[in-house]
Amino acid sequence: MSPELMAPLMFLGLVVFLLLGYPVAFALAANGLLFALIGMQAGLIEFSLLQALPERIFGIMSNATLLAIPFFTFMGLILERSGMAEELLDTMGQLFSQVRGGLAYAVVLVGALLAATTGVVAASVIAMGLISLPIMLRYGYDPRLATGVIAASGTLAQILPPSLVLIVLADQLGVSVGDMYHGALLPALLLTALYLLYVAGVSVVRPAAVPALPAEARTLRGANLLRRVLLTMLPPLVLIFLVLGTIFLGIATPTEGGAMGAVGALLLAWVKRRLSLDVLRQALDRTTRLTSFVIFILIGSTVFSLVFQGVEGDQWVEGLFEGLPGGVIGFLVLVNLLVFLLAFFLDFFEIAFIVVPLLAPVAAKLGIDLVFFGVLLGINMQTSFMHPPFGFALFYLRSVAPKTVRTTDIYWGAVPFLAIQLVMVAFVMAFPGLVGNNADKGQETLVPIEIETSVPFMQPFTVPGASSWPQDSPESGR
Repeated sequence: MSPELMAPLMFLGLVVFLLLGYPVAFALAANGLLFALIGMQAGLIEFSLLQALPERIFGIMSNATLLAIPFFTFMGLILERSGMAEELLDTMGQLFSQVRGGLAYAVVLVGALLAATTGVVAASVIAMGLISLPIMLRYGYDPRLATGVIAASGTLAQILPPSLVLIVLADQLGVSVGDMYHGALLPALLLTALYLLYVAGVSVVRPAAVPALPAEARTLRGANLLRRVLLTMLPPLVLIFLVLGTIFLGIATPTEGGAMGAVGALLLAWVKRRLSLDVLRQALDRTTRLTSFVIFILIGSTVFSLVFQGVEGDQWVEGLFEGLPGGVIGFLVLVNLLVFLLAFFLDFFEIAFIVVPLLAPVAAKLGIDLVFFGVLLGINMQTSFMHPPFGFALFYLRSVAPKTVRTTDIYWGAVPFLAIQLVMVAFVMAFPGLVGNNADKGQETLVPIEIETSVPFMQPFTVPGASSWPQDSPESGR
């Protein structure tokens, strides 16, 4: 077989496996091993290349950064049962009760607070869908706007630290999770502000769609409301500082911050008398499932990437972008368009583990800062939760929405917020200084520089006492 055909055929084979419905982790691994055998038979790669797999897999298992995933997942699941979401939504709803669109403002702000404490989209969307949606519908909110604002606010957990997506992207791009969190903070806050601005616009153009609460529904006023706001806001703010504050100040690593957040969530649930063996068992079970899912995809991904680079797939991908009109901007536009289209069919984990390792070397060669690149992709990949008809946030909301809410209402309600997310992608591309990690670099982010072109995810993991890469491996000397 011609070596020029191996890489495109391997990528096509992966697409076929996925279209046939095979689980992503096994599709990646099986496709990699299949083309490894084909490559060895054709004399294009050596068997010694596969001897690097044990070191790579051991490196995944011993990666301390990935420990943040189970910690933040567990924290979010415990907080989901602690009653914090209910208290926040009720208090914020009372705070904005006299304002048109007050409940929608409350949902956006609570979505941001839950995102900054849980980092789990499902927990945020389900909690707000169960609590806020019936109240919004009862007081005359447009079903499309109500469902759209809940789904969009829940997906803030994907881009606002301590997002699991940012952890995975940092690992794939070989950058610090702390830098990724710092870089994503301002764009995430701006995205939240755009949601609020959209609600304000609707309240002016279509006031009947977002009515204020009637007087009889305003149960808290004056000093009582102020005391309630202070008491309700204190626990999440303490948790946010415990997790994000310690990370940003350099006191704790993301993994240590996640561990403290998990302990804090347990204490909060215990104080509210909602911590039981059943709740603990459910949280541990779901955390184990998600963590296992991520690890298996990582293992399959490392098999695929090792063989793909062994057949010079990285050079094939790089060649696809050579001579692209527009230079760096053209590359960023094309990549974001590709990710947006893929998000119709793939979730963010699949995009992060399949697509990002292929694009990162090209981005590095063009001199694009990888933290900036990761934040940009993270904002874009947030649309994977909102795309009709496969967006997971829409599925979560459909599962808890009243039967009077039609599925088409949920889909159409998501469209304006999808457009807002794309506007945010354009903002970050136009003003790279919005990414906090590049605040001092400004437009220099997009100036080509000489930089190592390999992706750390594709490099071998060094294990103490283990042998180095085989000298006759195609990977040698990278």
